[in-house]
Order: sequence, then C-alpha cells, then structure tokens
Amino acid sequence: MVDVPPRHVQRSAAERGTRQSHLDARVTSELAAVLSGARRRALRDGDRGIDTAHLLHTLLESDPEVRAVFDGPQVARLLGYLVQRAIGYGLRWQTTVEDSGAVPVLEEPDGWSPAAATALRAAYGRAAGRGDVCARGLDLLAAMVADPESRAVEVLGRAGVDVRVLADRIEAAGAVPSSR
Repeated sequence: MVDVPPRHVQRSAAERGTRQSHLDARVTSELAAVLSGARRRALRDGDRGIDTAHLLHTLLESDPEVRAVFDGPQVARLLGYLVQRAIGYGLRWQTTVEDSGAVPVLEEPDGWSPAAATALRAAYGRAAGRGDVCARGLDLLAAMVADPESRAVEVLGRAGVDVRVLADRIEAAGAVPSSR
C-alpha cells in the first residue's frame, strides 16, 4: 500500500477569509454585516482578497450614515461604477492584492488586503478616540479616505467625488455621537 499525501485544495484569500477574523471583532452589528457582505462580494468577484473597494461598495449599499455624507447623485454614480467594476472593470485587480504602500506590509489575516486591514484598524482607533468600544461605518469610510493610494479612493476619484470635501463631511458627521 502506497501512502498518498492528502490533496490540498488551493482557495483564494477571499474564500479563506470567510471565517471570522480578529479584525472584525470590535465593530457595530451594522458594520459586521458590511464586513460579511464585503467577504461575499470578494469571493463572488473572484478577487484575491477583500479590498477597500469591496468595503466601500458594501458600505454604500447598507449604511445610511455613510450614504448621508455624500451628495445624492454621488451615491448613484459610485454604485454604478462599483457595479461595473464587479462585472468586468475590476478584472485588472483580480490577480493583485491591494497594497497602497502607505504602511509596511505585514502578515494580514487571510482574505484581507493590507490596505483594508489597515483601514479597519484605523477605524478602531477612531472609535476609541471617541470613547466607543465599537467602530462604525463612518469610521471605516474615514480610514479608507485617509489612504490616498487605496482602491476606495481611486473609485471615489473616478466617480468624481472630491475626497477632501468628503473627509470634511465625514468629520462633521462623526462629531455627532452615533445613536447605536
């Protein structure tokens, strides 16, 4: 009898990232749903990992506080652009992992791009600065907007959103304590 080693199946980072990550342990239930949605979107799109564009897409679809910091037409343009990316435009991103170069690349949990993991950590920092235990959608959006090399910022720019104006709106909206 010949011993045959077990066959290992290669899975994408997004697929491996469907397990609960320590990165999403300190978020509101609404933001937890966003993170789960971004995981599903990355897997469905065949991308190597959850990137900031996946997070932006899911935030826009599901978080009213996030949508409120945009002009109404901007949300429609962004969602249209993100859908185009999901059905083909993003093919140039499918074989790469988002790394804005803003921070040194560290070992990230399966399924997260370095930029997305960094943004989520920064969202925790924003929440802690407010005295909150959990990060919310606006915290994550602010963190993504702060990285000029993130895919989320690229998407925002291509959709005609002035990121500096958006950052100011996020700060103004974040000054009001969340009702959650």
